[in-house]
Amino acid sequence: MRKYGLAEHSTTALHIIVCTSSASGDLGSTLLAILSASELPAEATLCGFGATLPACDLLIQVVSTDDVGQAVAQLARLKTTAPGCAVIVAAVDLGPGELGHLLAGGACDFLRTPIAAHELELRSARALGVAPAPAAAMPRPIHPALRELIGDSPAFTQQIARVPLLARYDASVLILGDTGTGKEVCAQAIHYLSPRAGGPWVAVNCGAIPNDLVEAELFGHVKGAYTSAHSSRAGLVREAEGGTLFLDEIDSLPYGAQAKLLRFLQDKEYRPVGSNQVMHADVRVIAATNRNPAQLTARGAFRQDLLFRLNVLALHLPLLRERQSDIPSLALYFLRAAARQWQKPAPSLSAAALKKLMAHEWPGNVRELKNVMERAVLMSDAAQLGAQDIDFDGGFTPDALPDNDESFRAAKARVVENFERAYIENLLATNAGNVTHAARAAKKNRRAFFELMRKYKIESGAYREDAPAA
Repeated sequence: MRKYGLAEHSTTALHIIVCTSSASGDLGSTLLAILSASELPAEATLCGFGATLPACDLLIQVVSTDDVGQAVAQLARLKTTAPGCAVIVAAVDLGPGELGHLLAGGACDFLRTPIAAHELELRSARALGVAPAPAAAMPRPIHPALRELIGDSPAFTQQIARVPLLARYDASVLILGDTGTGKEVCAQAIHYLSPRAGGPWVAVNCGAIPNDLVEAELFGHVKGAYTSAHSSRAGLVREAEGGTLFLDEIDSLPYGAQAKLLRFLQDKEYRPVGSNQVMHADVRVIAATNRNPAQLTARGAFRQDLLFRLNVLALHLPLLRERQSDIPSLALYFLRAAARQWQKPAPSLSAAALKKLMAHEWPGNVRELKNVMERAVLMSDAAQLGAQDIDFDGGFTPDALPDNDESFRAAKARVVENFERAYIENLLATNAGNVTHAARAAKKNRRAFFELMRKYKIESGAYREDAPAA
């Protein structure tokens, strides 16, 4: 039985071209051999970047840093001569900016070297539209939260590869990572991949509960336990029976509640506030914090024995700027999701917009990127988003708020400096790094505009479309 099949209307074999430079010829020949030996219903041939490209259904570009310019030019020509041709980039030590530039230019997928034979065959089949249909039945439903585990950067995949293993065992898990890195998404993935997937998922932000009510919220209370306890309440532990309890910002728990949580983790027993009855619970606990728990225990703000009990299994999520190569795929995912949510056509990203995204520091991490892409969908009706459509602060600038002890002159100078820097960067991004055009848009002479760039140490090269992002 054939693994792949042609579309019903097709009567001829598909054509794949592997395009490479002389320096990467050995890798190109290897990929050609893999494709020729595969079960793909396609003929594969090899050509160089300088040669005239024959008609094909899939182009695989073998691209090193020296080949980026030729590859981008080839992608631009394909948009006119063969818009239906799919393109996969075989990236040889490319940086995230270079790879993002190729994706923005029209490539639909990429592989990083070393390239496994089965991965090349699978990606090629998907691009050609001949990949086999997925199995009709799955061992368990795929929860929407799992679809947001997007990225293939080493910093991310090294941690995410552990999720199925963490899900397999019923021990406590501690997830570490800055705000917005996706701690709750990963916690949900662990739950929905675990044997407890059919049980309840209960999430609580410990920092949002008043200190004097934490124990009652977690473990419940009986009527009359305290002044406002007019009726009994089961508590979150009881609600999570048979499932998973996710405790976000675990470091916010008061010291007394930490002791009760420790006992619960040790014995799976607890007492509701105001009750003498010991209750038993079958609940898995996953906790998360954006602070360093070792430093908290050293200061006496967090119980060391509780940390040991929670930290049986651990996951440490990287900052978005540490997984910069994931930004293009995350941005496109959030764009399409926002377009579906607000029932608008999904726009594409221009090279200038992508470059602006890649240059941003992302203090709010993945959550900030999601918000930026949703804002862009809502505020623009363009079919392709430009750099001017990427708004990082939504019109609100926290830096514009003065400190209580800051003088008027100092506050004004800081606000002016922040404005000038952001204004110049935005104009350079909009004009693809062309200083003359940016100065003209600002209605300033080129020399004065350049002096402002020098003042803030802004390099125009970082915004040029023919140069990789930093």
